[in-house]
Amino acid sequence: MLKIDDLRVHLDADVGLVRAIDGMRLTLAQGQTFALVGESGCGKSMTALALMRLLPDNGRIAGGRLDLDGQDLFDLSEARMRDVRGGRIGMIFQEPGTSLNPVMKVGAQIVEAIEAHTPLRGEAARQKAIDWLRRVGIPEPERRIDEYPFRLSGGQKQRIMIAMTLAAEPDFLIADEPTTALDVTIQAQILELLKDLQRERGLGLLLITHDLGVVSGMAHQVALMYAGQIVEVAPAADFFAAPKHPYARLLLRALPDAERRGEPLAAIPGTVPPLWQDFDGCRFAPRCDRTMVHCGSTCPSLAAVQDRPAGHEVRCLLYTDPREALVRPAPQPAAAGRPPADADASRPLLLEVKDLKVRYPLSSGLFGGAKRWFDAVGGVSWSIESGRTLALVGESGCGKTTTGKAIVQLLRRVATIEGQALLHPPVDVATGQGGAPRDLFSLDGEALREARRQVQIIFQDPFASLNPRLRVQEVLEEGLLALRPELDAPARLALLHDLVDQVGLRRDALGRFPHEFSGGQRQRIAIARALAVEPRLIVCDEPTSALDVSVQAQILNLLRELQRSRGLSFLFITHNIGVVEYIADEVAVMQSGRIVESGRCDAVLGQPREAYTRTLLAAVPRVERRTAA
Repeated sequence: MLKIDDLRVHLDADVGLVRAIDGMRLTLAQGQTFALVGESGCGKSMTALALMRLLPDNGRIAGGRLDLDGQDLFDLSEARMRDVRGGRIGMIFQEPGTSLNPVMKVGAQIVEAIEAHTPLRGEAARQKAIDWLRRVGIPEPERRIDEYPFRLSGGQKQRIMIAMTLAAEPDFLIADEPTTALDVTIQAQILELLKDLQRERGLGLLLITHDLGVVSGMAHQVALMYAGQIVEVAPAADFFAAPKHPYARLLLRALPDAERRGEPLAAIPGTVPPLWQDFDGCRFAPRCDRTMVHCGSTCPSLAAVQDRPAGHEVRCLLYTDPREALVRPAPQPAAAGRPPADADASRPLLLEVKDLKVRYPLSSGLFGGAKRWFDAVGGVSWSIESGRTLALVGESGCGKTTTGKAIVQLLRRVATIEGQALLHPPVDVATGQGGAPRDLFSLDGEALREARRQVQIIFQDPFASLNPRLRVQEVLEEGLLALRPELDAPARLALLHDLVDQVGLRRDALGRFPHEFSGGQRQRIAIARALAVEPRLIVCDEPTSALDVSVQAQILNLLRELQRSRGLSFLFITHNIGVVEYIADEVAVMQSGRIVESGRCDAVLGQPREAYTRTLLAAVPRVERRTAA
């Protein structure tokens, strides 16, 4: 049993003392899955780092006890903690791109973990690494074990991290967003693997995630975290059937699916409050839809809920304060607006992709000629109309991201591209006619610069795509200076203020660096950067994969509003079928570099014809809709 008692974590920052975790109590039993959920910035990842004693240099354990089989891990020396870290307690980190050593082959990194925590050495350790690569779904593990991380997709790197952690055979596993970058089939495979390990070895799992579908299918217990505190903890079945905290109710209402298509999601207004401030009352009160008069002056405690199963506790005055007070509804977010009446009507074409092929050289001959090639995309064709959304779905490594990068001209120097990507100019309102389309693959110079303003991209890994040496304001201004030089400094600043408001960040974020934000907050910065130059088409490469449910709802509402008001189009690359059901007009299913099925969203997802599509849909984790008690 791993027991956390009154854990408090403080960070020293320029703004003052940040109380990242404020009095946490949790118990993780072997063979059980405990899910920790909540918004970005609530302290979930900081909890994981504290349990592994991997806090940043400005962080410290301010109080509490971490008990493992009767021993307080906070009292161990660093030398003894290294035996526990990885051996007894393993951790899968949130961002594999920054957790893997870029100058070491992935196999060497897995073997290093095996040799550090098991008796295996040499060839035996290598064979075990290959076996774990196979178990987590890496194709051709005998070849991929000698690859460097940069040659793998985001989902494949995540699977490498999972294999590295599980290969050391820990007793407890802390998984910080372990399936964020994985497609639904590999996600189902990994989750089934974790369940098997729990049955075989009694593995205890602390699952940190924003995917409530995964939580619904995996967790025995659920703890909901907000602003450094646990606000509700309950058995998983009871949490989803009858959530008590207003925050929990709003999160479940914010989930996207086909039933909510055409309507704004129940996005929670505002953001998580900064944790350097002193709180006089409930920390969720400014965003709550059931705020009472005394919520702003009375701090609620975590207490058992009457008439609920044992272990269901909530931090809310609705259940712990006997005083009667008028319920004061919190301000509601602006509606994203229903789609226009002619949503199903034919619209002008924006982009036509014809027989796109992308080939990477795997090796070169003596005089530089390529001897072997890898066909990442094998001749795909599709089109997007103005103001519409095409979702590109499929397993990791099938060519989705390669297709998106080819469209925005990011592969010219590293791959051979064939085919056409015809960008149609806007239709003239007076004449109803448009000019001749231009092939993106043949543009150079000023023509290419103009095309880059019209076609932008949101990358999958927000940390790797943001310059760590630039403040957020400089990151956002880069595109404006290059592609919108007509804007002066005051106009740029006003635009940046509007952008950070739209994507759910505080304005003081402009003066901070990317490393000061959580993964979800960095993704919001990346989205703001793409929106800054007012493009006509945005290639969205897993834009909500790093976002929690409430922020995902804000972003999806924002994207739909931008589409409605500006006629914006999206190529939406994602493995989240719920998001596809909610936002996409058309769907194209990719397998091994080719499109195997495409058409209207409701037709493809409602009545799939291809066995591969049916397999994808069967693997989607879903939260069962129930009426709260």
